[in-house]
Amino acid sequence: MRTFRAVLGNTLVANVTSSYLWFALTFWAYLETRSVMATSIIGGGYMLFTAACGTFFGTFVDHHRKKQVMVVSSAVTLVSYAAAGALWLLLGEELLADWSGPAFWLFAAVILVGGVVESLRNIALSTTVTLLVPEDGRDRANGLVGTVQGIAFMVTSVFSGLSVGLLGMGWTLAVALALTGLTLAHLLPISVPEVEPEVEAGRSRFDVRGALTAIRAVPGLVALILFSTFNNLVNGVYIALMDPYGLTLFSVEAWGVVLGVTGLGFVVGGGLVARFGLGANPVRSLLLVNLGVAVLGMTFTAREWAWLYVVGIFLFLCIMPVAEAAEQTILQRVVPFRTQGRVFGFAQSVELAASPVSAFLIGPIAQFWLIPYMDSDDGRATWGWLLGDGEARGIALVFLGAGAIVFVTVLLALASAPYRRLSQAYADAPQQLEAQQAG
Repeated sequence: MRTFRAVLGNTLVANVTSSYLWFALTFWAYLETRSVMATSIIGGGYMLFTAACGTFFGTFVDHHRKKQVMVVSSAVTLVSYAAAGALWLLLGEELLADWSGPAFWLFAAVILVGGVVESLRNIALSTTVTLLVPEDGRDRANGLVGTVQGIAFMVTSVFSGLSVGLLGMGWTLAVALALTGLTLAHLLPISVPEVEPEVEAGRSRFDVRGALTAIRAVPGLVALILFSTFNNLVNGVYIALMDPYGLTLFSVEAWGVVLGVTGLGFVVGGGLVARFGLGANPVRSLLLVNLGVAVLGMTFTAREWAWLYVVGIFLFLCIMPVAEAAEQTILQRVVPFRTQGRVFGFAQSVELAASPVSAFLIGPIAQFWLIPYMDSDDGRATWGWLLGDGEARGIALVFLGAGAIVFVTVLLALASAPYRRLSQAYADAPQQLEAQQAG
């Protein structure tokens, strides 16, 4: 557990740095372009590339020691942030801020590489929980992981807004580069006890077949991944539009503070899981918390009230670590350790692939159709009784529809046979043995 806490602390700093720069890029891009479409493309691109790399990352995790994987992740992130800093110095802010030119997209893509590679570390961390934490404590350990992610979200959202607003994007890049170097230096002396993984003969670097074999071996696991994939398809709407909605209610500095304060929800949710666990059936817990997400999605923008949006985001972020911990705990129990990286990576690829689809689609739809429609007399007459008046009623209409879709989907899942089969498979699964540890 001492080693796990050291790795977790290192991951906290790494996540803080990656989120800090990614939030800052999103804020900076919207303030410079005032384009919902530009921010939706950036957000969707991040999800798309993370999804595309998931299976490769998962196979890489299974075939290497977990500390080696984390070192590679930090090193690549350091190089990408250094390249972004070089672009800033060579081309200047005025050229980089023109989203109609190639320099803007090159700059965003270089920063994106550093953020995407961070998901390699997160896959390794999920398998490290299985490696270092006893079976009966893994749900609580996953709660601690959620707490760390919440702290990262809370800290970075505050400092990203303040950093962009007060220091500018150039100094923000410099801070991210320095923190990434410190993270790598702290990670190198940490010792993680693990034998060298055996690489199965004939397996490719994108071992989709191995992942599918492990997934199909567990009754109901395919349905769980499909459910999460559909949820992410809907959640891509929120990824694309939450920042633009918030920035219509607050200045960039205030919006960063709002995200930081509401980020306490991540800490609260993860802390509750770390303290009380997930109960006897994490599968049921996962579906119930998604039901809560759906209700929030239908109500937190029902009126253009800043306090309602803030409370809704706080409750949403309380729920998310519970859902994440539940899915992690299920996979850590029912999937053998030697294939967990591939299963986590494949699940990430399939689940996250849905988000950029909706993010790419909803940006243009919102900007060119729904927002003008809700600003028209016809839109206000049709939906005003439900959504009230305000500048961002078009975005509120999108959130309402997305929440309603998730609500119906969860109710159907709770009544399904795959839900019952996976619950039984979780109850019957043997304990994962720590034979893979060394020393």
